[in-house]
Amino acid sequence: MPAAARLSFTCARETIISNMNINFAERAHNHNWKLDPIVRSLLDTDFYKLLMLQFIWKNFPATRVTSEVHNRTVSVRLADRISASALRDQLEHVRGLRLRRSELVWLTGNTFYGTKQIFEPAFLHWLEHDFKLSDYEVTEHEGQLVIRFSGLWSEVTMWEVYALAIVSEMKTRAALATLNELELDVLYARAKTRLWDKIELLRGVPGLRLSDFGTRRRHSFLWQEYCVQALSRALGPNLTGTSNTALAYKLDLEAIGTNAHELPMAMAALASQGSDEDLRASQYKVLELWARSYDNELLITLPDTFGTTQFLAGAPDWVAQWTGQRIDSKDPFIAGDEYIAWLVSRGQDPKRKRLIASDGLDASTIVDLHAYFNGRIRFSAGWGTLLTNDFRDCHPRGEDTFQPISLVCKLTSADGIPTVKLSDNPSKATGPANLIDRYRRVFGSPVLEELPVLV
Repeated sequence: MPAAARLSFTCARETIISNMNINFAERAHNHNWKLDPIVRSLLDTDFYKLLMLQFIWKNFPATRVTSEVHNRTVSVRLADRISASALRDQLEHVRGLRLRRSELVWLTGNTFYGTKQIFEPAFLHWLEHDFKLSDYEVTEHEGQLVIRFSGLWSEVTMWEVYALAIVSEMKTRAALATLNELELDVLYARAKTRLWDKIELLRGVPGLRLSDFGTRRRHSFLWQEYCVQALSRALGPNLTGTSNTALAYKLDLEAIGTNAHELPMAMAALASQGSDEDLRASQYKVLELWARSYDNELLITLPDTFGTTQFLAGAPDWVAQWTGQRIDSKDPFIAGDEYIAWLVSRGQDPKRKRLIASDGLDASTIVDLHAYFNGRIRFSAGWGTLLTNDFRDCHPRGEDTFQPISLVCKLTSADGIPTVKLSDNPSKATGPANLIDRYRRVFGSPVLEELPVLV
């Protein structure tokens, strides 16, 4: 890079970073964490959880479910790092939170995806007066924390992001407690430098569309806020928003999100007591219900719950009229090409459709994907864990205690019936083995090659 360009980038970095006066080292060194709850607002969740909560409230008010937090990075023994008692304190704190009047006013009057009053008045009234979070259980098994939520679906669903963010930040806090103030300075200096190196890759890429998807496995809320502010100031309109509703509210950004695997998993379980055809059709029934509540940019399919290829092959023609598709477990280059070819076969113009990649992305892959799909389809990226929790090799003593881990919270039953997720990556499959076998037969989803799951 020419010297003048390097100077320009250096000045830009110093301007952006110096304007965000968070002394992470001092906060970590001096805070009494017991007085510093991790989740401080019910809005501190991904926006799609609120959209799904309204959907569940409307369509499945009596359905009871169970969900569980699972650490796919089994080499990290969370029970050795996180106190079960302290975890219960954090979960109990969230159970006591209520939406503030200003937050409800924002949800009521804000324009989301170009639509006013995306949340129905009756739903907002219920959210203010009747919403509550379910009971939970915290136990330990083979070095892992077992966190289980059971109750009405409308009481369980919101736990997902709260629980994952809490566990992730408690792991962070345990590691921070082992460092002195100088070591904390080194840790965050390295992480800030890494963040800026990524921002440099993204700056000036024409037509880039990027959103923050990093809530659930973040290093901390403060670090996520710092990352989002840095991106906003460096990328301007190329940062299209954040999935974190609290940050969208606080920073006046677009709240980004649609739906998740939880919906087709539950619908399939409820249909599985009927015929194989009922089970197979359930993945499209959930889309029919979704379209009764939402439209336009919220009509995004997530086809990999039981396998993308079979989903596209059997989809009714009206599915091709939806706005786009999110890729979550397949090679995004391959999945994007597959979607484009499918759109063309259904008489649709791919240039009018949205393609969202969101699985384990980092800056370099985002740039490559944008270049590959630019001009062919409206590509956008959801940047998650490797935006808000990339402290790999930043530890001042070379330890791995800040490495991000793959935490998930998945539905395990609906009305007492076990749930299944096949995924395009068998490493992400969940459910009893005998039911996985049945689902593979019914949906026609072969066992594909397992790919490593980083986050």
